[in-house]
Amino acid sequence: MSLQLTSSAFKEGATVPQEYTADGKDVSPSLRWSASPAGTNSLALICDDPDAPRGTWVHWVLYNLPAEVQELQEGVPPEKTLANGARQGKNDFGNIGYGGPSPPRGKPHRYFFKLYALDTTLDLPVGATKAQLVSAMEGHILAQGQLMGQYGRR
Repeated sequence: MSLQLTSSAFKEGATVPQEYTADGKDVSPSLRWSASPAGTNSLALICDDPDAPRGTWVHWVLYNLPAEVQELQEGVPPEKTLANGARQGKNDFGNIGYGGPSPPRGKPHRYFFKLYALDTTLDLPVGATKAQLVSAMEGHILAQGQLMGQYGRR
């Protein structure tokens, strides 16, 4: 099963507006998604850039989002634990929460926002890495969806 993931900030394959990047306000874009399948206990989100010069760069790790949640408002605060109980991991900038696109000059990079519906709540501490999240999700993914945006500097 797949989840439909969208944003009011940009469409699939379009340019991520500057305000959501390190060149702007560096706040997370709003995200909405379709209802999770039966049996979903939590949701997880990863945003990464596979075009980074040193390999995939992680921009956001979020997990244990309650299953009934179907959107994230713009500007999710960089807090370890959100008001709804979701936990945020560490991005490759070394920070908790969202870190917007910051590519080197040249060809635009692709930024994949990937959402996962899970049949469990993960036993991960706050500040977990993408690798830890991916490992913990193994065998628990009921559905997933993604939204890709691009951003480049000239």
